[in-house]
Amino acid sequence: MNAEATSLALDTTRQSPRTDARGWFQALLARADIRLQGDRPWDLQLLHPGVPERVLGAGSIGLGEAYMDGHWRAERLDQFFEKLLAAQLTAASAVPRPAAWHFLRARWLNRQTRGRAFQVAERHYNLGNDFYQAMLDARLTYTCAYWPDARTLDEAQEAKLELVCRKLGLQPGMRVLDIGCGWGSFMQYAAERHGVQCAGLSVSAEQVALGRERCAGLPVEFRLQDYRALAESPERFDRVVSLGMFEHVGHKNHAQFMRLAQACLAPDGLFLLHTIGRNEQGEGTDPWIDKYIFPNGELPTIARIGRACEQRFVVEDLHNFGADYDRTLMCWHANVEAAWPRFAARLGERFHRMWRYYLLSCAGAFRARDIQLWQWVLSPRGVPGGYRRCS
Repeated sequence: MNAEATSLALDTTRQSPRTDARGWFQALLARADIRLQGDRPWDLQLLHPGVPERVLGAGSIGLGEAYMDGHWRAERLDQFFEKLLAAQLTAASAVPRPAAWHFLRARWLNRQTRGRAFQVAERHYNLGNDFYQAMLDARLTYTCAYWPDARTLDEAQEAKLELVCRKLGLQPGMRVLDIGCGWGSFMQYAAERHGVQCAGLSVSAEQVALGRERCAGLPVEFRLQDYRALAESPERFDRVVSLGMFEHVGHKNHAQFMRLAQACLAPDGLFLLHTIGRNEQGEGTDPWIDKYIFPNGELPTIARIGRACEQRFVVEDLHNFGADYDRTLMCWHANVEAAWPRFAARLGERFHRMWRYYLLSCAGAFRARDIQLWQWVLSPRGVPGGYRRCS
């Protein structure tokens, strides 16, 4: 989620005790048409009196942790965040001290080094393959689905995979590199439906183990490695794809990522980059998301991706279907809720609230158009006669 749009608290030095904090909180929410103890689905129900102080002192971390602790609720958390983010409340709000330190570190330090690359797998992707099998579609596609003509999550994810294959112009016998391949949903689909050979990179041992099992017998290879390992043994591929991994790269590494993708791509090849993005420049990601969901993540901007492409790629096509992520996330949430009794004892209720907060806050952010989903088609030298988008 967009860090600036979700850092809600004012500087704590500007407020005094609880009465002022509650009044400040109530007035802030009112600007987004959210009421304390209201009767509409998006209204915030206070279940503990200390919530306003927590938000005042720690911003989005305070809001998220208070929800995880069961100290507030909203009947429709997705609508709560849609209202909150659409109101752009931070225009008149100062960032609280803990969040300010988070953003300063993201600006000046490289939090996405090779040594840190596997942290997101340990925190997020290695939660358990059975959990993700319950949440995702049949192919285990953990990226935005494509919904124009789809009725179910499975149909929408296959539509997205087919869209990617068509945009890349896949032909039988081509070699394709998938940077951040997850459980191999794209590689499996492309090998089965388009007759290509694939090599995929993932930093999650659990993803690689299950992916190899699911793709047995196909010309598909899984590699447990960071993308920077590509520099050690250069290979050439007809096509390169990266679906939902660029959010972990960080702006200090954008140029290196693009340089390695270019080095791996045949001169007449195509590179498809599928990434969540933010509307305006900033560093890091929302502090709560960074702490609990995607450590060291950072959403790019069009400008930063464009600068990283300079002297490396021609931008052939840019396609935004971020509104489709709203429906995708709502499907994932419904799947988790339906399957939760199987995981309650293992993961606990605080995790349950954390995961609900993650999925529904992101759904609200996409619905409010606070964050986007882009597919870029890039070529090293420009497609002769021009590129024709398949949609």
